[in-house]
Amino acid sequence: MSITTTVALLKKVSFRVFPKNLPVTDISIPPELRLIGTGTDAIVVQDPRDTSVVYKLFHPDRLWKKENEWKSYQQLGESSYFAKCYGSEDNYLILSYESGLTLLECLEQGVEIPEQVLEDVDEARSYARSVGLNPRDIHLKNVFLQEGRAKLIDISEYVIPGNDYRWDHLVEGYRQFYPLIRGMKIPKWMIEYVKKLYLDQNGKKKSFSVSEFGKRLFRLFSA
Repeated sequence: MSITTTVALLKKVSFRVFPKNLPVTDISIPPELRLIGTGTDAIVVQDPRDTSVVYKLFHPDRLWKKENEWKSYQQLGESSYFAKCYGSEDNYLILSYESGLTLLECLEQGVEIPEQVLEDVDEARSYARSVGLNPRDIHLKNVFLQEGRAKLIDISEYVIPGNDYRWDHLVEGYRQFYPLIRGMKIPKWMIEYVKKLYLDQNGKKKSFSVSEFGKRLFRLFSA
């Protein structure tokens, strides 16, 4: 594979971003590339001629996110709990391709999420802290299930201070409510509704109760 050819293709990629963490839209990529994933600041593509790596392209307005993630990967070093970053270019990072389902996809497809995943993420967070990073913004879409173990991606916020409690709330929700839905396929619209409700409530309340939030949801969906 010619890296020059791949770089030329990457330059043809375009998409739109929006404020308030809305998903990217109007994605345009050359047919020679494969779209792997999308977010709020970037998209991930792959050149099928080399499936060992992916390219995370950031919008020109969000290049500071790329710099944050590059700094985080440099500080992180080698860890089996995280994807690898092989390099940083003008508007993209070169990352290891990670197979498997995200935890979000596990919920959508009814694939069981084992307790081991929670333990692995806790170990990953401890390691990140040990090298001076602040692991945050860990949610269902940036944790992969790989043969019963966890692999984390998207570490752009690890250089930002403060705790957003997202993973802590997910763990608490898992222990309290996941046994009730284990093995069930959860519709995407329902997950998006829960996500929106959580972000709205968590942003407005000084103290967020996972227990009360879960009870409210069950009342809504059982009515």
